[in-house]
Amino acid sequence: MENNTAQEKKLLRCAIYTRVSTSDNLEKEFTSLDSQRESGESYIASQKSEGWTVLPDRYDDAGYTGANTERPALQSLISNIKEKKIDCIVVYKVDRLSRSLLDFSQLLEFFDQNNVTFVSVTQHFNTNTSMGRLTLNILLSFAQFEREIISERTRDKMGAAKRKGKWIGGCVPLGYDLDKVNHKLLVNLEEAKIVCELFDLYLKKCSLLEVAKIANSNGYKTKAHKLSEGRQRGGIKFLNTSIERIIKNAYYIGKVKYHDKLYPGEHKPIISDDIFQKAQQILSENRPNRVKKSVKNIGLLSGILHCKSCNSSMYNTYSFKNSKKKKYKYNYYLCLNAHKRGYNECPTRLLSGHLLEAMVMRYLRTLSKEPKINYETWETLILEEKILILKSIVKQVYYDGNKEILGIILQNNDKCYEIKVEKKELKRVNEPPRETKIKVEPQLRKNLLLAHQIQEVLNEGRAKNLKEISGWLNMSPQRINQIASLLLLSPKIQEEIILFKAGLLSSLPEYKLRQVINEIDWENQYKIWQELLKNTTKK
Repeated sequence: MENNTAQEKKLLRCAIYTRVSTSDNLEKEFTSLDSQRESGESYIASQKSEGWTVLPDRYDDAGYTGANTERPALQSLISNIKEKKIDCIVVYKVDRLSRSLLDFSQLLEFFDQNNVTFVSVTQHFNTNTSMGRLTLNILLSFAQFEREIISERTRDKMGAAKRKGKWIGGCVPLGYDLDKVNHKLLVNLEEAKIVCELFDLYLKKCSLLEVAKIANSNGYKTKAHKLSEGRQRGGIKFLNTSIERIIKNAYYIGKVKYHDKLYPGEHKPIISDDIFQKAQQILSENRPNRVKKSVKNIGLLSGILHCKSCNSSMYNTYSFKNSKKKKYKYNYYLCLNAHKRGYNECPTRLLSGHLLEAMVMRYLRTLSKEPKINYETWETLILEEKILILKSIVKQVYYDGNKEILGIILQNNDKCYEIKVEKKELKRVNEPPRETKIKVEPQLRKNLLLAHQIQEVLNEGRAKNLKEISGWLNMSPQRINQIASLLLLSPKIQEEIILFKAGLLSSLPEYKLRQVINEIDWENQYKIWQELLKNTTKK
């Protein structure tokens, strides 16, 4: 009984596939197809001890090329494989299955996915053996090479077409329609008027966002495209980025861009070269004003905070306000829709980062019993740890600017927990007056305490280096180094910074401590420190 079971497990159902390119001599009693099948049957018979058996169904393609897979017997073979009726494919030679390396590799991948072995009788090719799999890998390498050659040819062909000014496909820009017969762009007069108006507005306003706001107020929409699945792309309100794409599009001056070079196009222009160049000049002049952030600005609610009114995400950002002696940084969460379409498009707009995060945590503590979010424990964690814990508990946080509702959705259920929170409770905190500032902890003292916390994190192995900590604290590595360098101050100076009255330290700029830190000798450090305090007191 056990032997019978073993034989059943070894049973390998083999299908023999044969093919000839021409239909000549098929009327003879013994054809090339019969010869290929006979060889296949003989090979399978030699493997009888391994449980191989021939399936009675014939898969013969007579008069079909091997350059493609559009063959009736091959398609029938593929269908039977999908139905799990075949365990092994046997052919006389590899080229009987396919003469295209690309098709051949795809067929072999299909066989592998369905646990089907492939055997070539005359070439000792069997994917059931290590040598057969090695040969398979070699053939697949050639197939990859062929695919890359095809890609290069396609790119070269598209490049040649662009250099001739032809439309090679993609989304048709606003202001044009596609002549599907001649495959050329034709000017859409109604849309062309809108394009001209957008360029004129940009020359006057010099602001992408302002142009988008005006275009949306006039009821203009982006170009609508019908997709093959029946869905529609576009036909929505303008973003500042969609205005930028229009302003930079060389199609509007009747040219095609390829590798930073412009070639005369087959289509007619909508905008004159003079207007287009003026618009590019404005874009170029505005670009340096964009601030490049060395470290990504990440907040506690980044990735989970949404504006429910706009159905849009909110991201953490900041702004600065200058006073006479100091620049103040304010963190807040800004609705992406408000950023790209203008504040008038969103009732939420922006919310104070500090106030919103504190509000969310207070509310969350009433919904979850997670001990890690208890205030005492929470305040000892670094930002990265807080984010991981919060995302393990909360699926989404949202604010509805219309109804002034703050909502939280937890990970363990889809129920929405909501509370009423007026927008004025979440607005940005203004800069405090000097009388108030000297009553709170001075920044110099905070920075020194932070330096000791950074050292503690490094000593405990919770961070690899200062660069990693800079990412957690959303500060540049240079700034972290500056703060950490406060540890080079003598213990006596550090003690005075901790114990001095806030009023004196509030008037002492941190940059003036550079000369103290640069001094190695602690006694000389203290002399410079005393002189610095003396000059600060006089002011």
